[in-house]
Amino acid sequence: LGPYSAGSTPDYLTGEYPGDYGWDTAGLAADPVTFKAYREAEIVHARFAMLGTVGCLTPELLSKYAGVSFGEPVWFKAGAQIFSEGGLNYLGSDGLIHAQSILAVLGFQAVLMGGAEAYRATNTSSDISYPGGSFDPMGMADDPEQFAVLKVKEIKNGRLAMFSMLGYYVQAIATGQG
Repeated sequence: LGPYSAGSTPDYLTGEYPGDYGWDTAGLAADPVTFKAYREAEIVHARFAMLGTVGCLTPELLSKYAGVSFGEPVWFKAGAQIFSEGGLNYLGSDGLIHAQSILAVLGFQAVLMGGAEAYRATNTSSDISYPGGSFDPMGMADDPEQFAVLKVKEIKNGRLAMFSMLGYYVQAIATGQG
C-alpha cells in the first residue's frame, strides 16, 4: 500500500479475493461470511456501474458527434420522456421498444432482473460471482491464470466506474447539465 503501511495489513486479508490489497481501515472484512457477501455485492454494483457509465455517455456522444437524434440525450432527463404524450421510443425509433407505461416498464424489468438474479443465486455448480457456462460464450475463463487477471481488471474497472457514476450524479445536481 505504501511506505507507511508495511506490516499493517490485517491478518484476515489474505489476498484470496481479486483486488484485495490488504486495506480495510473500518474492519468490514473481519468476518469471512460478511466479507464474502460484501464482495458479491461489490461485483454486482461494479458491473451495473460499468454498464451505467456507458449508458450515460453513449446517447450524448451519439447525439453530439454522430448526429443521431434522440428525444432527450441527457441521461438524467431521458427517463422523463415516458410521461410525455407519445411515450418513450428507445433509441429514438418507433420500430423498437415504445414504452408508454412506467408500470409496464418496471414490471418487465423486475421480471428480467429477478430471473437473472434468481439464476445467479441458485447456481450452486460454480462461483456465484463468476458463473461461467452460458455467461462465458467466448471461453475467457478457460485459462485459470488469465481468468485471475481478468477478475482483477473487472474489480478495478468496476470501482472506477462506481466513482465515475458518483461524479455524474454530483455534476447533474450541481450544474443541471449532462
